Amino acid sequence: MSLRNSVLIIAIILLVDQLVKIYIKTNFIYNETVDVTNWFKIMLIENEGMAWGTKIPGAYGKLILTIFRILAVGGIGYWLYDSSRKHSSNYLMVAIALIFAGAAGNIIDSIFYGVIFDDSYGHLATMFSNRPAGTWFHGRVVDMLYFPICEGNFPKWLPVWGGHPFKFFNAIFNIADMAISTGVGILIVFNKKAFAKKTVIESYTQP
Repeated sequence: MSLRNSVLIIAIILLVDQLVKIYIKTNFIYNETVDVTNWFKIMLIENEGMAWGTKIPGAYGKLILTIFRILAVGGIGYWLYDSSRKHSSNYLMVAIALIFAGAAGNIIDSIFYGVIFDDSYGHLATMFSNRPAGTWFHGRVVDMLYFPICEGNFPKWLPVWGGHPFKFFNAIFNIADMAISTGVGILIVFNKKAFAKKTVIESYTQP
């Protein structure tokens, strides 16, 4: 796959990701939920930290996380360029493009959303508000896809968790997260094909 096609994949994912986030951000109040089916819901939450809501503590924790994400995306971008230069497999090129697009999509939220939007608590957020929710590099990542496929209680005989409630799948995520997960999944499932080395067959002519 050419670098141009990889960039096209990245552009499409970024466009879809941001359009969905902007729509949800400006049409949903925080924690508002719409049931699409009994196992698929649209719900607005905002993630201040890493995956699963993990945060880096301290006054500069959010800034450190955002800078780390930018550096990581730079490294992934170089990986994509280098893989293209080496004519790596399509599996690897697609996987890197998906991971790059997902990481970049969430970085856009972290860098810009704090100053573009006001907050979503108790009212709909507006773009370019006079009272932005945060500052540069301190935005929160918008999540909305929720798949509580099944829920119930663990059997009482089960150690530690016995009798406690459970819900699968409890994470709320976005298009960018899906792109990252898909890219990583390709690298895991198609590992041998993704990292296959091209062999060059040299022919020799007899004098």
